[in-house]
Amino acid sequence: MHNRYSWAAAFALAVIVAGCKQAPPPPAPDTHDADVKAIRDLEAANVQAFAVRDLNKIGAIFADDASGLYADSPVLNGAEAIKAWWKPLLAGKNFSLTFASDKVDVAKSGDFGYSQGSFTQTWTGPKTKKVLTVKGKYVRVYKKQADGSWKVVAEIANEDAPPAPVKK
Repeated sequence: MHNRYSWAAAFALAVIVAGCKQAPPPPAPDTHDADVKAIRDLEAANVQAFAVRDLNKIGAIFADDASGLYADSPVLNGAEAIKAWWKPLLAGKNFSLTFASDKVDVAKSGDFGYSQGSFTQTWTGPKTKKVLTVKGKYVRVYKKQADGSWKVVAEIANEDAPPAPVKK
């Protein structure tokens, strides 16, 4: 008789334990395509900000703790340091910068993304006073912010060849 009650108690206990398990949360919605589009749109707006030399809009793409890794410069830490680096370049009368990403992707988790592409920059060399142009490539790492927006947390750009005088 004890054996019969033991089996019933074990069965009841198993039912109770199984009932206490929580169902796994539903999978997060797939926002990959929307996130890629958001990053592409952000970069297009950033190209426009460079075209009109709007330092505040240029700097707005960077997270407060972003890092900039640019040619002939130490690592720049923070959005303000990156803006300060761009300021004298933007002030030059011959400055222009265009860039376009040829690859944008976002992690499956939806919290990190990146873009890579090419750029062309023109400016007046501070030492030679000649108008120079350079072509190069860049990579930007984006992080989704708490409000759902994307910010650059790291950017690296380097030149394909040394700057050359602009041909007239």
